[in-house]
Amino acid sequence: MEALVRASAECGASYEVALVVSTSSLSPALERARDLGIPTLTVAYGPDFGANLIKSLRSVDAKWLCLAGFMNLVPRSVLDAYPNRILNIHPSLLPKFGGKGLYGSRVHQAVIDAGETESGCTVHYVSERYDEGEVIVQRKCEVRQDDTVESLASRVLALEHQAYAEALNQVVGQ
Repeated sequence: MEALVRASAECGASYEVALVVSTSSLSPALERARDLGIPTLTVAYGPDFGANLIKSLRSVDAKWLCLAGFMNLVPRSVLDAYPNRILNIHPSLLPKFGGKGLYGSRVHQAVIDAGETESGCTVHYVSERYDEGEVIVQRKCEVRQDDTVESLASRVLALEHQAYAEALNQVVGQ
């Protein structure tokens, strides 16, 4: 989230961050967003989540939705309201190491355990299934013999910060 906000302030960015939404009022992202001057909102995940999220996004005239750390499937109502306008970032080279339950350090551990020689990140469109939407951008890095979950995660995170802004600029600029 912070990388997208900072990248949006650069000359030539094709997007502007209008609102940061979290399902938890305790999310550190909300505080960081406020520190960066971005409006924030908490929308509880539950039966009315989709309708409440759509209402909140429309109140700021949001055209795109970028997920970061959202661990639930996006409700059909939101997918229908923002067709091909919802992006997500995943810390692996999808389709490898994606799907329900594969996030954060779990992904990096799975990559190391599988003996992969490269990893990276994927920015993709969100669909009705976890991590299966069309790929927009992938960035790669080497998996080193001495990598730990933490060292690999650090390199992948640096790629994520570049790739998400690149992908968003690419699709919004079309």
